[in-house]
Amino acid sequence: MALHLLTDLLIIFGLSIPVVFTFSRLKIAPLVGFLLAGILAGPFGLGLIRETENIEVLAEIGVVLLLFTIGIEFSLRELLKLRRIVLLGGGLQVFITTFLVAFIFWRLGYSPEAATFMGLIVALSSTAIVLKLLQEKGEIYSAHGRIALGILIFQDIAAVFIIILAPLLAGEAVAGSDLLELLFRGIGLVIFTLLSARYLVPFLLFHVAKTRNGELFLLSIVVIGLAVAWLTSMAGLSLALGAFLAGLIISESEYAAQALGNVMPFRDMFMSIFFVSTGMLLDLDLMRTHLFLILAATTLVLFLKTFVNALTTFLIGFPMHTMILVGFSLAQIGEFSLITAKVGFESGILSREIYQEFLAVTVLSMVLTPFFMDIGHYSAASSQRIPLPKTLLHGRYRTFQEEGEENKLENHLIIIGFGVNGKNVGIAAQKASIPYIVIDINPETVRQEKLKGEPIIYGDAAQKAVLEHAGVRTAKSVVVTAGDPISAWRIIETARRLNPSIHIIARTHFLNELEGFYTIGANEVVSDEFECSIELFARVLNRYMVPESEIEIMGEELRADHYRMLRSPEIHRKSVCELSLDFADVDIRSIRVGKNSEAAGQTLGDLNIRKRYGVSVLAISRNNILMYDLAAETELNPDDILLVISPPERLEELRELFEDRVG
Repeated sequence: MALHLLTDLLIIFGLSIPVVFTFSRLKIAPLVGFLLAGILAGPFGLGLIRETENIEVLAEIGVVLLLFTIGIEFSLRELLKLRRIVLLGGGLQVFITTFLVAFIFWRLGYSPEAATFMGLIVALSSTAIVLKLLQEKGEIYSAHGRIALGILIFQDIAAVFIIILAPLLAGEAVAGSDLLELLFRGIGLVIFTLLSARYLVPFLLFHVAKTRNGELFLLSIVVIGLAVAWLTSMAGLSLALGAFLAGLIISESEYAAQALGNVMPFRDMFMSIFFVSTGMLLDLDLMRTHLFLILAATTLVLFLKTFVNALTTFLIGFPMHTMILVGFSLAQIGEFSLITAKVGFESGILSREIYQEFLAVTVLSMVLTPFFMDIGHYSAASSQRIPLPKTLLHGRYRTFQEEGEENKLENHLIIIGFGVNGKNVGIAAQKASIPYIVIDINPETVRQEKLKGEPIIYGDAAQKAVLEHAGVRTAKSVVVTAGDPISAWRIIETARRLNPSIHIIARTHFLNELEGFYTIGANEVVSDEFECSIELFARVLNRYMVPESEIEIMGEELRADHYRMLRSPEIHRKSVCELSLDFADVDIRSIRVGKNSEAAGQTLGDLNIRKRYGVSVLAISRNNILMYDLAAETELNPDDILLVISPPERLEELRELFEDRVG
């Protein structure tokens, strides 16, 4: 069995690579490539894979992981904002679609029971495909993305009731206690979710994160997701819905971003298996035999559901643009319809022929979804140019859209690491009213700072999901305070890849990391040892009477030159340093005459420095020549350097005399 499964996986991935690569080059959604790979590899294609049971199990894991990550990206607060969409929008969509489809089948001569069942299963859309495409397009947080999610949640819950009602539609008796028991289980599950999100999971993940063991953290996240999915399955609800609830539980903790980063690679792999397994269901022989019927039915389903979805979106108060996007996004028939159709077939509601034709229409509608969503974007853009009534253009419920944008960070600062350096950067950002968010890998730091109100999340900033959670695509700057060069290297590379225009400032301990950091994308690199050396030489030069303005210029030049002067084997002494050495044994100060200063062009007698300030001028350096024989008639030229003996308290006054005047 293990060998068969390994062989099947090798066939799936081996066939998927060239197909998906070709589709990517043609700018067609990779999802379509996976579906096509499944059609080719499946029992109705080339027959490379005959037994699909094991593949279907792996595909189910893919759906579970997808809903798990969607739940992590949302939160219970976000879900509560969607309650109107879930209950009203989802209820209207399922009811109207069921009524119209049932009416069509009834008019075609089907029994009321079969017609109603067909209406119910056609009403369901593909949670996996729609949410995957919305994620890839970055539209999961948009108005139409949230509406689609709300309706899909309602459909997933409705799928459970459809399965329970199937025997009733087949003429069998269904105990009312079954529905009541399911209701109580659902209420219990909601209470469990709320308590877990508030107390259990944050406590557990805090102690797991304290171990700094990545494998343990990953295992804990997977166990939480699978355990909650299993509990919902035991309660009679779907695994996918349970996985979504598990994600919501983790989303309420500060560990959500790290959890998302850990799970995403597994999700992507298993989701590819799901799409391949879906493609395997398409019977090409049946397609050839009933080609016109299947194409006509698929076209009818797509446009009928587009109309109903758009109508539902309008009825709950959203504008034309959102109506069209939601309509086209949810136009396909979903994977839960495949499960419910199988129950209907086994219960005798559907004949084998109708069941097979329904499978073909479902898979074909899934294959066409990426193209249909692109048509939706084009249609939505075109609709803006059509003169329409205000109600259609603007809708009646704009608060939802505004809420979606309320907490979105833009042009903010991302601080990675919240030690001494990170905290100081945060304090500076706060004082300058710069919006910022902090990422730190220490769970204790995260917990303490979160209690203080700091906008901080737990996670490894080298992971794409963690940086995206912090809004790296819309951020203006990133400050990497991590001292570990390997971690900093990975963080810089990931941040630059996700946002090519972001300004990255990195810190490093070591000299040999400077060039590497600049090469992979850092805009500025601050070296601990060289900043320390700059501070040291600044104090030394100050002691040797080098003017402070020149010390500052020297420091700026060193930083602009990436500390190259300090790294060169020979350091040539500048004339100012040579001058300073001449004064090494004198406790005195040196001041440069500014070109636009009050002193420039005046004589020592005119300035009367000794009487006004109590300062004696010992010597003047002009063009690297020291002048000791000074008189009252000695005129001061711009850029002269005066060697003076001055009381410390009068030094600032004296400097004002020699500094350039503004304006």
